[in-house]
Order: sequence, then structure tokens, then C-alpha cells
Amino acid sequence: MTLRADARRNRDLLVAAAIAVVAEEGPDASLNEIARRAGVGPGTLYRHFPTRDALLAAVFKGRLSRLCEQSEELAAAKPPGEALIAWLRLLTRHAMTDKGLGARMMLPTTAAGVDCWAMLRAAADRLLLPAQREGCLRPDVDFTDLVELTAGIAQSAPGPARADRLLTLTLDGLRSGHPNATREPDAPPDHARS
Repeated sequence: MTLRADARRNRDLLVAAAIAVVAEEGPDASLNEIARRAGVGPGTLYRHFPTRDALLAAVFKGRLSRLCEQSEELAAAKPPGEALIAWLRLLTRHAMTDKGLGARMMLPTTAAGVDCWAMLRAAADRLLLPAQREGCLRPDVDFTDLVELTAGIAQSAPGPARADRLLTLTLDGLRSGHPNATREPDAPPDHARS
């Protein structure tokens, strides 16, 4: 269904307002405040987004789409290892600013969650696989490892500078030249064998 120009404009205003309000208040932000900031009435909001989750899905998918576009831009502009590191920094910042929105929207039991996981996997693989082929990253690292590591850093770091440091330390351990890179995943480290 194609929206009329004014309806499309209202929808875009609602999504932009929702992005701002959710960034401030989290996924339980006031829908009335979102409508007020968009300059429309609550009825207009509900015509476009009949449920809170429908609005949140539009917000999250919009943010995630931009993050995925950035993986393409980085892949074209930088060597594989540098592109992956730059994108993982963006992914960490994305997770730091979503205030629980990602956890709510990326449930693998929902259609929106399945779509979001597929988008994120494609973006990560675009950078992960070339970095591994170039020997910049251990071959046993996978998409799930990267998402869980960046999510953990995002949740635990008090700010962007600390997140960057934690990500740098983590990535040092994931490089293919790391002494334990060829060790079996469940084998004890070398210093424990004697």
C-alpha cells in the first residue's frame, strides 16, 4: 500500500520523534510525548502504528538499517581488518544507546526479530569473512561471538571511551596471531598443561 504524501510525512515525523524520545526514555517512552513531538495527534500515531511494538520495530529497523549500510561503506573504504574493527565500534555504540530496545525487538520468536537478526548477520558476515580470509581474525570466531561480545561490552561499559578500550582488549584476543588461536576451544591454556 502506497501512502499519500501527507501520510508518509506524518509517519516519518512519528518515527523521527520516536527515535529521539526512545533514546531519552527507553522503549517504554510515552506514546503521547512521541505524538506531541511529531506535531500530530495520538489518533494519527495509532493509525500508522496500532501498537507500541509496531512503532518500536520501525524505530529499531531504521537504526539497524543505517548500521548495516555502514558495514557496506566500511567494506568498500577500508582493508578487511580495519573495516571490521570500525564496524564493531559502531555496533557497540548502537547497543549502548538503544536502552533495551534491541533486546525487546530482536526476539527470534517474532517476525521483526527474525528480520533484524538476518540484517545484522548479513552486515557482520560482509566484514567478518574477509577479515578471517586476510588472517586478521581467528577462524573460529563467528557472528554470534561478535554480537554477544559487543552486547556485553555495551551493557557493562559506563561510557564510549571505556567501551572502546574493552573492545580493543577483546579484539586483541580474537586476532589470528594470538598464542591460543590454534588451541582447541575446550583445551586448557598452555600454562595449565604440565
